[in-house]
Amino acid sequence: MKRFFFNHLPILAGGLLVLEVFAGPAFAQDADKIQELQRVIAAQQERLEAQQRQLEAQQKQLDGQRRLMQDFQTELKSLAEAAETTAPAPALAEEKKAPEEAPVEKVVTSGQERVKLAISGQVNRAVNIVDDGKSAKAYFVDNDNSESRVNLVATAKATDDLTLGGRIELSIAPNKAGEVNQTNEETGNVFDQRWTELSLDSKRFGKLSLGKGATASFGTATVDLSRTGVITYATIADTAGGMLFRQDSDDTLTNVRVGDAFNSFDGLSRRNRLRYDSPTFSGFRLATSAVSDQRYDASLWWGKQGYGFKAAGAAGFADPNLDDTDFQYDGSFSLLHEDTGLNLTLSAGLLDRDEQGDARNLYAKVGWLRRFFSVGDTAFGVDFTRSSNLPTDSDDGYSVGAAAVQHFEDYGTELYLLYRLHSLDRGVAPNVQDINVVSTGARVKF
Repeated sequence: MKRFFFNHLPILAGGLLVLEVFAGPAFAQDADKIQELQRVIAAQQERLEAQQRQLEAQQKQLDGQRRLMQDFQTELKSLAEAAETTAPAPALAEEKKAPEEAPVEKVVTSGQERVKLAISGQVNRAVNIVDDGKSAKAYFVDNDNSESRVNLVATAKATDDLTLGGRIELSIAPNKAGEVNQTNEETGNVFDQRWTELSLDSKRFGKLSLGKGATASFGTATVDLSRTGVITYATIADTAGGMLFRQDSDDTLTNVRVGDAFNSFDGLSRRNRLRYDSPTFSGFRLATSAVSDQRYDASLWWGKQGYGFKAAGAAGFADPNLDDTDFQYDGSFSLLHEDTGLNLTLSAGLLDRDEQGDARNLYAKVGWLRRFFSVGDTAFGVDFTRSSNLPTDSDDGYSVGAAAVQHFEDYGTELYLLYRLHSLDRGVAPNVQDINVVSTGARVKF
């Protein structure tokens, strides 16, 4: 093989020389074209690489914006949760007692860079036309069902799980309905600290609150899905609780108020306390609090939605630390059929007393929720209340009420109208006359 190669080497060399002579110009021209194509391809490649780098930079910017929006949404959610009552009925309870109503969050500038601040509030004014058996008269009041107020809520996201919070809520309610009566129509201004608390809220471990605010049992008697709670719910005395009953015999006023004869026993109200709320499991949540003046309480909350229904309920237990009194119990349940708007609300409360009969309260309401107008739902409710052994173990009372509420949802406004009869049967003198109340007014939230 080697011999063949070396023997024919001159011939091969001669052939290559001939090819070079005749094809050399063509090869050189093609080489120039190839080099030009290579330069074009290289330029295109550089442009593609630049565009790729630009796309990568834009993707990083979009990822950053997406993370920023997620953080912002998380902050807003934490802000709404902090603004909710720390003793709320479940979120399904659209109408709840005043302290549990969550303010609409509006983020404003805070003095601290990492702290979000929300300011909200409401004005709720009413005219009560009261017939106490002798005469009818109009009283201009602040509606104690949900009194006028201003609310400030601050939240700071410490970690993905932990949120620090602070809340200050002030009642600004001149002529409160629970204080106005026949002998005092102008009770003056009320400027009360409803909430002043700090909180630590963990999604995994629950919420801890320190300061003045709703106790664990507060609101357990007033879970209500009827959307009429702005003017009628289980604590019926909030509408005209200051009015005095008159004697049957000579029309003179007694010292017995409507608020003495009707009491829903709705927990320990708002107090200085240390409170804990558990996370929600399968719709259930527990709460407990240690309250000033050696008081304590606990509660269980529940809420579910499905099969065309919304349902919510709560039960509370409390030691009020009162003389000749043991414990206080209360609970409520509300059910709404979403398609028809028909709803039912039930409430019961009991104060266990030593020296006299236990004080009891039973409440039932049938409601109807319907959207007749585009501005918002119209809610109707008819209720019945029965009280026993209030204010003494020789007294029993009952009340019947009918209410209508028109919601203007885009304007945070409700207009309402209520008629209520209060009747008290006394086992001891003197007997008293019924009190009839027509109440009309409006609440505007901001």
